[in-house]
Amino acid sequence: MVNDDVKIWELERHQTKDVTDSHINGDLTVIWRDWDDIIKNHPKMVYESSVNPGEVKGPHLHKKRTSYFCCIHGKVVFIILKNDGSYSEIEVDEKKPVLICVPNGIASAHVNPTKEISKIIVLADVAWKPNDDEMVNVEFENYDWNKWK
Repeated sequence: MVNDDVKIWELERHQTKDVTDSHINGDLTVIWRDWDDIIKNHPKMVYESSVNPGEVKGPHLHKKRTSYFCCIHGKVVFIILKNDGSYSEIEVDEKKPVLICVPNGIASAHVNPTKEISKIIVLADVAWKPNDDEMVNVEFENYDWNKWK
């Protein structure tokens, strides 16, 4: 189980069709719409983050910012520090897209367990500014990072 504050939404995926003969030419995944009312404080920043094979980003927490993550290429495992000191692992990939909300004050990391670069779209309710001292690096004591190598 994840922290009560961390939320996960399955995302809509729709096939797209060619305008000439209507053959399937790809798909479209809805990550966010203002009228879905998922993100209460509408995003102030959207960015793409890549994670190299076998690498970890974090762990850290944001003091003010709530972040929403969607894996758009490859696979990523989000590791969340729960209130009781244990960890939740949320494995996501591009095949079954979800949106994960990590609220401010919740420590998290993400790791790419594959041999290819993974990519994540991040929506944030507070925009990053240089030297804003908004992020705090933390240690996940007793977490076994070796299992992802």
